[in-house]
Amino acid sequence: MESTDAQSRLTTLPVTFLQRTPPLFSRQPALYSLAQGDYSRLMPSDYDATEFVDADFQAQQAGSGAPVSAGDPLRAPTREEVDRKVVEAQQKLAELKRAQEDLERERAALEELRRRQLEFQNGRQEMVRHLTRGLGLLEEAEFNARRDAEQMVKTVADFRDALDKIQAIHDETWTKENFQIELTRALTTIENARMEWNSARLKFSVLEGGAKDEAKPEQTPAAATSPFANLSLGELCKIGLALTWPLALVALAAVGLALAFLLRH
Repeated sequence: MESTDAQSRLTTLPVTFLQRTPPLFSRQPALYSLAQGDYSRLMPSDYDATEFVDADFQAQQAGSGAPVSAGDPLRAPTREEVDRKVVEAQQKLAELKRAQEDLERERAALEELRRRQLEFQNGRQEMVRHLTRGLGLLEEAEFNARRDAEQMVKTVADFRDALDKIQAIHDETWTKENFQIELTRALTTIENARMEWNSARLKFSVLEGGAKDEAKPEQTPAAATSPFANLSLGELCKIGLALTWPLALVALAAVGLALAFLLRH
């Protein structure tokens, strides 16, 4: 096959090459008629050896018979290369897994930090609101307590003054001449003391509690006891019969009248 290609290439040589190739027998002198040492002029001066070389054929032969180099991208991978790539892929997967675990821990830490920040903000707002409201209520209560304390001190002084005035009344020293005058003065003093007492009861609830405690012993004896609490069962039956016999008599009379009416008809 290769020889046929070579012959075909030789047959298709350029015409110029054939034209400039001199004939070997027509125009050359006899081989032995030349002088000794003059044979060199028989060779053509424009001979080129590369004209008989097929570059495409040599390149094809070199490509089909040369071994595949290690850097050729079309070369099939060897088992060692495949194993090395598998190990590299496993190492990359392990690194990615470690990176994922690190990211998961970082995400959990960030979520915990966000929760604590949210708890801090909500707690601060809540406590600021509660403490502000409580401070206002306590200040108001303190003001009211101070005012009540001042009023209580004044009321205590008024009570003592009224009590001294009442205790200063000595009715046994009154005479017929000053009885009316002293009685009017005493009633006025008592009325003023009553007004002080009623005014203080409206201001201080502790006085209402004392008044209720004083009123309870007076109401306890007034509670009526049941008249049948100490009676026996027989006595209760007698009392019941005595209370219901008129009704029983009326019922018997009605039954008798009904029977007489039925017997007559």
